[in-house]
Amino acid sequence: MTTTTLYRFKIDLSDIDRGVYEQLDFRLAQHPSETLQYLLTRAIAYVLNFQDGLEFSTQGLADPDAPALQINTSNGVELAIEIGNPSAKRLHKTSKNAKRVRVYTYKDPEVLLAEVRTETIHRAETIEVYAIDPKFLDRLAKELPRSINWNIMMQEGTLSIADEQTEIRKFNLG
Repeated sequence: MTTTTLYRFKIDLSDIDRGVYEQLDFRLAQHPSETLQYLLTRAIAYVLNFQDGLEFSTQGLADPDAPALQINTSNGVELAIEIGNPSAKRLHKTSKNAKRVRVYTYKDPEVLLAEVRTETIHRAETIEVYAIDPKFLDRLAKELPRSINWNIMMQEGTLSIADEQTEIRKFNLG
């Protein structure tokens, strides 16, 4: 029987592009069916969008209708963040329920963008898509400890991650 794996993230965030400087400490449970690429993309999306009210889906992967991350306000869902390559149907529903929608994918973004262009999706032109290179995620996932300490900097669209050994990994977020 496969079990859930819990990871603790301690992040020193310097998001120069948004003027956000925070020390984050959160835990993420890796569902048995979830890849490390998906988990790391969820964590990075959380860090890059960090602001008051940003929350992970309360039921995680167990709730197929909820976005991976969202900000709820008294006026509804302010921001919904999907991970991977969500279907056009899912994006349509999410876009109808949220003021802003972002997708962080570690898969081929052209597949997602082609579907967005050819399917009926509510406010498709406003959906923001960010692609994270799977090779970048593979380097992060290699021998990933259960307790992760990273310094993350975002500047001019370039994501830099340094771990305890001060190894810096950079990636242009597209």
